[in-house]
Amino acid sequence: MMLLVGVIAGMVVGSIPGINDNIAFAVFIPFSFSMPADQALALMVGVYCAAATGGAVPAIVIKVPGTASALLTAEDGNALARKNKAGLALSIAITSSVVGGLLSSVVLLLFAPSLAKVALEFGYVENFALAILGLSSVVGLLRGNILKGCISAVIGLLVATIGFSPMTGSPRFTFGNVNLIEGIPFVPLLVGLFGIAAMLGLKADILKDRDANVATPSLPKIGSLKLPRGLVRRLAPVWGISAAIGNVIGMLPGAGMLMAIFLAYDQAARRFRNKFAGKPGENDWGGGAPEGVAAPEAANNAVTASSMVPLLSLGIPGNSTSALFIGALALHGMVPGPLLFTQHGDVAWMIIVAFLVANIFLWPVAWLVLRTVSRSIFAIRKEAMVGVIAMLCLMGAYSDGANLFNMWVALVAGLVAYVMRLASIPLGPAILGLVLGPQLEASLNNSLNISQGNWLVFVDPVNHPISFGMMIFSALLWIVPIIVGLRDRAATKKDTR
Repeated sequence: MMLLVGVIAGMVVGSIPGINDNIAFAVFIPFSFSMPADQALALMVGVYCAAATGGAVPAIVIKVPGTASALLTAEDGNALARKNKAGLALSIAITSSVVGGLLSSVVLLLFAPSLAKVALEFGYVENFALAILGLSSVVGLLRGNILKGCISAVIGLLVATIGFSPMTGSPRFTFGNVNLIEGIPFVPLLVGLFGIAAMLGLKADILKDRDANVATPSLPKIGSLKLPRGLVRRLAPVWGISAAIGNVIGMLPGAGMLMAIFLAYDQAARRFRNKFAGKPGENDWGGGAPEGVAAPEAANNAVTASSMVPLLSLGIPGNSTSALFIGALALHGMVPGPLLFTQHGDVAWMIIVAFLVANIFLWPVAWLVLRTVSRSIFAIRKEAMVGVIAMLCLMGAYSDGANLFNMWVALVAGLVAYVMRLASIPLGPAILGLVLGPQLEASLNNSLNISQGNWLVFVDPVNHPISFGMMIFSALLWIVPIIVGLRDRAATKKDTR
């Protein structure tokens, strides 16, 4: 029962922009103190699994991600919604989430002890190479002007340097503002980049219609929630590959959902462009491609259970949300790690099975939310939706620390994102730079300290084969598109002659 309550609560919380899974988890921990350990932890598992799925609802409906893990879902998902295919986009998102979550739960159930050893192979050198691989995936996200995409990534990396330096411990670029000592708050920043920017774009559309004396239409209808069999067969490889990426990334400490969704989105983009781009009836990537919804949703839910692999087996959290499980376990006198299976084996295996059951519950709960919450949102006219989006975004920004400064962060970030959109500068690379910047800097510093300044440590096939492999793959991600571009340019010149 408590698992079902957690799934419902997580789905609802995920559907509210700005209230992410970390906040929901932190709020529910005190309520679980008086519960028996099995019920309390089942509640936490339900919230964790469902929050990532719920974030896709507002991302598709109004292009405001409910959680950070749905930020890429907003692109193709909302594009489908604007073509009166919101029901299809929501159906793809829910199905992808359930498939990714179930596959991740099976991996946790069968391979938790053995897969935990993979996480132990990742040190500072490997984490740096992983961050480079994540940034290299930007190449797969870029369309049109590659220079603008690189500028966007650099902007994200520069913003990530605000706050304490991991090398010296001194504050950087804070301009004397104590609110910036720990860096730009991420949740308000994300709310602004997507929520406030979406509100400004919607307002601009309303003003354009008003100047042209055109009646502002209501938001599009959801339409059918049926998922065609042909589309299921088409998306099956994407689900499998994205879930595999989510499982691997989830086991690595510090990587988290954002790394997983960007890597999954990148591989789906390459597959889509090779097989479907330019064909009749197909939209461009970012303009309503089903793979653009399926890949990030399958990957983010695959991270949930796999992030518990190192935590339950070794006591090492895979990401910030799974780290909160340590607090929940500590409240009930348990410590994660090998002793958990010997001293509290019933609770440890209950947690593992709960992830599997939670994803089974997620299917009917998600459909219930879709048929109620999302349909209610679509019934609101665009003029009123501007105010609703602004209210939800500012409330979400303020709730992250109850600080008015966060509301200003959201407003400024939204304005910057809107200007970037007008200048056709993609936002995805900037987000990736923001996420990977701290990991990149800290891992680089620690790696060079350990190797006494030897930069070749990152391409050492003997002592660091994992890092060597990822650096080679990162190089290929840059070299191959350049070669293909030069070949296409040469072919174009030959045809014009």
